[in-house]
Amino acid sequence: MTTEDEADGEALAGGTANAGAVFRRGAWVERPAPHHAHALHAHLLALEESGFDAAPTPVSLTADGRERLTFVPGDVALPPFPSWVMTTTALGSVGALLRRLHEASAGIPVDPDAAWPQDLADPEGGTVVCHNDMCPENVVFRAGRAAALIDFDLAAPGRPLWDVAMAARYWVPMLDPESAAALYPAGLDASARLRILADGYGLTPEDRAALPGMIERATEVCRAFVARRVADDDPVYLRVLAERGGWQRWDRVQAWLAAHRETFTAALLD
Repeated sequence: MTTEDEADGEALAGGTANAGAVFRRGAWVERPAPHHAHALHAHLLALEESGFDAAPTPVSLTADGRERLTFVPGDVALPPFPSWVMTTTALGSVGALLRRLHEASAGIPVDPDAAWPQDLADPEGGTVVCHNDMCPENVVFRAGRAAALIDFDLAAPGRPLWDVAMAARYWVPMLDPESAAALYPAGLDASARLRILADGYGLTPEDRAALPGMIERATEVCRAFVARRVADDDPVYLRVLAERGGWQRWDRVQAWLAAHRETFTAALLD
């Protein structure tokens, strides 16, 4: 974190699209509001009412297009990711937290009229509002375990397994060794870690068998998301693409996932 002028609050580091635009002001966080903020805030309040205490509570929307949410205390890892956030204990707790979110969300009706963002949403849709962006920067840790989720901007209805696949991309990570080395500690065993995430979540055998293919599909959707931003000359995504190896990196990751599909499936089911 870096501290700005007191009048502007404390700038919170991290993020991509909202980098430099998120501030803590005491017990609140103020940030740009997503276009579907009314529906999202209603869902977050319903989560809280259901007993899910691991997400920010909406406070208000401002006239200038920003939202206020409660500040969630704890530790958030930023890239390059430190070893403490990549322990097996941390990984299992990420799966357990995502399961808690899905169980709470399953009891909340989806607003059919809301313009849920489709950027990273499950192409098949679904009846559970998924987070869709459970990267390390969006998970708050306490005492080495995942305790809360933040930044629900890309949340949208989908299948729970889709959310697990999205999370696996970041937390295993589901990246070829060359790509992983740029952001993650050395020596992470993808097959073993994928099993730990699945165990932490409590995936059924059927979902375990489907997970590797779902991760490949999620990777395609993420690539298309970046491609749209690059085609629109978004400076943030142009910079990130260049810094992380360009389209060759995406080609390498996708080829690696396909080549290891059977290995990952065996690790999940054995």
